[in-house]
Amino acid sequence: MSKIIIVDDSATMRSQVRQALAAGNFQLVEAVDGQDGLDKVNADPDISVMILDVNMPRMNGIELAEALSKNGRVAKGLKIVMLTTEGHADLIQRAKAAGAKGWIVKPFKPDLLLAAVQKMAA
Repeated sequence: MSKIIIVDDSATMRSQVRQALAAGNFQLVEAVDGQDGLDKVNADPDISVMILDVNMPRMNGIELAEALSKNGRVAKGLKIVMLTTEGHADLIQRAKAAGAKGWIVKPFKPDLLLAAVQKMAA
């Protein structure tokens, strides 16, 4: 069973992502902001996919992806999917440079998110 972390400062959005992934038979972990996400990913080598918002307090999603790229976690197989209201090309490029494999704009289609995460967790 793959372990997935949902990093979003919105409890409502974390709940919606959790519901979208319910059919996927994943073990789900939640983080309330970028710093919380960084701490949880660094503490748990079993997390294989991260669903990551961009706009969050303490550390935004791009900064988190860059930190995980720099510390080697992405190189060790962590897959990152950005799930955000942002669609700016410069942010997408920064996320890709940090190792993000997908970019999904909110509001999202639950079946598309599930399919993307299933592909990355395989």
